[in-house]
Amino acid sequence: MENYFGQLALATGLGLPIAVIGAGIGQGIAIYGAVQGMARQPEAAGSIQTAMIIGLALIEALVIYALLMFFILQGKLPAAADVLAKIGTGA
Repeated sequence: MENYFGQLALATGLGLPIAVIGAGIGQGIAIYGAVQGMARQPEAAGSIQTAMIIGLALIEALVIYALLMFFILQGKLPAAADVLAKIGTGA
């Protein structure tokens, strides 16, 4: 059971930062591509910008889902006092 809580704590602590880093990289790549497209074809800037904003919203939605999962998983972790008491008694 301790292994389960250890893996749950690891997933809780690392899952959100990995999702945020991935989303930041993805948003940077999307904005870079949109700016490059607007520079090459200024007449298509409106449609490129619209598609970019929709894509950025979808990427950000994934981060919000990761944040939601973070809070759900954090609620499943035992209290620190309980873990320390179990470690202190050797059980």
